[in-house]
Amino acid sequence: MSAVLNPPSGAGKPSPLPQPTTANSPAAANAAAASFAALTARLDYLDASDIEQVRLAYRFADEAHLGQLRNSGEPYITHPIAVAAQCAEWKLDAQALMAALLHDAIEDCGVTKPDLIERFGAPVAELVDGLTKLDKLQFTTREESQAESFRKMLLAMARDVRVILIKLADRTHNMRTLSDVPREKWARISSETLDIYAPIAHRLGLNQTYRELQDLSFRHLRPWRYAILSKAVSKARSRRRDLLQKVQREVEAAFTAAGVRVRISGREKTLYSIYRKMDEKRLSFAQVTDIYGFRVIVPTVTECYTALGILHQMYKPVPGKFKDHIAIAKLNGYQSLHTTLVGPSGVNVEFQMRTEAMHVVAESGVAAHWLYKASEPGGATSERLGTKWLQSLLDIQYETRDAAEFWDHVKVDLFPDAVYVFTPKSQIMALPRGATVVDFAYAIHSNIGDRTVAAKINGEQVPLRSELKNGDVIEVITAPVSTPNPAWLGFVRTGRARSKIRHHLKTLAQTESQGLGEKLLTQALRAEGMEKLPDDDASHQPIWDKLLRFTGNRTRAELLTDLGLGKRIASIVAKRLMTLMTEKGERPNALLMSRERYTAHETVSQGAVILDGSENASVQYAPCCRPIPGDGIVGYLGRGEGLVVHTDHCPVAKRLQHKDSERFIAVEWSDEPTRTFETGVVITVSNGKGVLARIAAALAAAEADITHVDMGDEAAQDATDLRFVIAVRDRAHLDAVLRQLKRTPSVLRVQRTAGAQPSH
Repeated sequence: MSAVLNPPSGAGKPSPLPQPTTANSPAAANAAAASFAALTARLDYLDASDIEQVRLAYRFADEAHLGQLRNSGEPYITHPIAVAAQCAEWKLDAQALMAALLHDAIEDCGVTKPDLIERFGAPVAELVDGLTKLDKLQFTTREESQAESFRKMLLAMARDVRVILIKLADRTHNMRTLSDVPREKWARISSETLDIYAPIAHRLGLNQTYRELQDLSFRHLRPWRYAILSKAVSKARSRRRDLLQKVQREVEAAFTAAGVRVRISGREKTLYSIYRKMDEKRLSFAQVTDIYGFRVIVPTVTECYTALGILHQMYKPVPGKFKDHIAIAKLNGYQSLHTTLVGPSGVNVEFQMRTEAMHVVAESGVAAHWLYKASEPGGATSERLGTKWLQSLLDIQYETRDAAEFWDHVKVDLFPDAVYVFTPKSQIMALPRGATVVDFAYAIHSNIGDRTVAAKINGEQVPLRSELKNGDVIEVITAPVSTPNPAWLGFVRTGRARSKIRHHLKTLAQTESQGLGEKLLTQALRAEGMEKLPDDDASHQPIWDKLLRFTGNRTRAELLTDLGLGKRIASIVAKRLMTLMTEKGERPNALLMSRERYTAHETVSQGAVILDGSENASVQYAPCCRPIPGDGIVGYLGRGEGLVVHTDHCPVAKRLQHKDSERFIAVEWSDEPTRTFETGVVITVSNGKGVLARIAAALAAAEADITHVDMGDEAAQDATDLRFVIAVRDRAHLDAVLRQLKRTPSVLRVQRTAGAQPSH
């Protein structure tokens, strides 16, 4: 994968391949390494037809890379072969091996995806395409959080786990041959490997690859420190050889005496992990005590704990150094018991106890589900894997052989429900799965979220409710006058976006409700004969204080908001306020009182509120009757929901009037409404081709906007009812729309409808 992240690096010593024994010259060695024979020995787990497919992919790759050389002077094909060989170590399937051989073909040789689909089928082409896409991602910043996001993004973008495994094999071979690359590139490639690829290998449980990538990166990033530390470790190794051999002999004797079958092997800390421990804890080499350790592999889980007991009887355990990763497995499926003991001469020695199956998982992690072929899923053998996580993966693989489903399962555990996207400046943002453009805008800044009007994903204009996918580049377009839309609450996923939108709407509703409350109180007070409300100044403060004590509100603003929301009745508050003002010496105006009281609606004791559609949150137009300008209307001050406007013949309003008449106030339409209003129409049509299109065209011709269409759930019959919610200016406009619809072919009947029954 040489495009961006992996410039073709040298292949000086293709170590994963068996070296030809007959080679007498570098040229002969090159030819052997570049031949398919170098790979064949490792493919014995595949059947003959699969090996033939892999051979065809090799031939194609060999032709595509003909004439290309690596920095070391070797034929370029040695690199794809080495990558495929590493994948064969993990026992990956034939498709993955073919993709490994072809992984640089699209990028370097002008081969296209359709070419690969035609030659090798869609699955192989998809794998190669996935690898090419990963190559195009550029890791630019060095921040810790960005590195973490980038790792997650690489994992999330690979829809198939094999893409990541091939990518890691590719990076491993490039690191093994990094010495052939110009020295000025060492630092960048090594840092990237250390920050991105080694942690991915660790996350997927590929322990050997993880350790190798760390050490190779350390060797090229800090050559002097690597050399000094390497020398110190080999000196310490020779000094402690006798001591470690003594420990091993004693331990083996103790297990034999206890009748426990074990396999014991030495384990040495990697140079990079020693260096990091020294660096982080400010230790000298002499102070790093757990460089050496032993791995004890036993047949069953119970025997892991038995082994622990035997060891603790032989040597003293170091307090606080015991970890049970069998009972609580690591996220990547790793299981073992760890304990550090004080051995002979006071040297600390670490022991790890695990079963054979756990060992496979510990070394190969996710790749173990290809490596570890449980003979009977669900039987005793596979139960030994111990971790439910990996077991479920093995089951999925066994039942479905579906790598995509397998990887989805892995992803759930690696990072539950996250998508990783870019800002236009290439910064990575992590958002929950299902997050939309609006969530992204609020994640950047609440001001950007509030003012969002449009967005582009990967340069294309999209609706604000569009869900984000891994790797999307999102650009948000804002306008200074824009405000959050209540409809956004229906699709945003993040708590931050939801709370910011709610906060804004609440503030807006309070401001508007306060304005409406002031209007209602003024009108109610005029009906009591007072021209206007007392001013909000020091001289009138005693009046307001007494009124607030009467209503139980803390502030004047809160009282007016409550009036606007219908939590208080304006006429009752106005009567009390008039009494207080009279006590202060102000006299009611009898003429004003009689004019206000007797020209208004007979059941209402205050003047009418004028509606023009600009009231937003403080006024709702009832969905049960959907009033429009020109309809006779009444206003109901619902408890806590502000003013709800119904048509005067609405059955719901009539019921409320019977029950709660003092909450009704007079409302009137303004002569010039500022917007359109929604109403329902039901259109009965004779069913046929293009009916819906003709009706939509008729509505457009009549300048009515369609806001909702419902065709019902039952199967279409000869005559079908179509229910539309349309936006019109007023009654006259609605009449014109209905006339236009009646003239449309296939329309049998048209009528205005009431909306859904509300739950007052």
